Amino acid sequence: MKNIALIAHDAKKPELARFLKDHEEWLPGVNLLATGRTAEFLEEQGIKCRHLSPGQSGGYNEITGMIQRGEVDIVIFLRDPKVVQQHHEDIRLLLEACNIKNIPLATNKATAELVILGLIHMEAIERMKRNK
Repeated sequence: MKNIALIAHDAKKPELARFLKDHEEWLPGVNLLATGRTAEFLEEQGIKCRHLSPGQSGGYNEITGMIQRGEVDIVIFLRDPKVVQQHHEDIRLLLEACNIKNIPLATNKATAELVILGLIHMEAIERMKRNK
């Protein structure tokens, strides 16, 4: 597990920051990539991440391209179901890219926990196989 793309609608940014702080021991050596305002919010909370463009200014498309090039291992997108934005098509394309490229996508905290734990477990099994 190397790159986790992070996106959170405004109402979900505090939840994402709490999740990352509560699970930082699960993420050693992981690169966190976040869209503009999400990245700014996370860094204000002391969480280091690579800044991408704001979602509505191309950040969703940036992550979609990274997914298509095999540069993203997980997407955590804490969405506010009340938010419908004009760049909704960009979001649809991002979600579709996750499905096409078989990239785990978590849209809530419980799924994010399971996805990360599953990948940690999978990596441990791979290490054991290599060491046999």
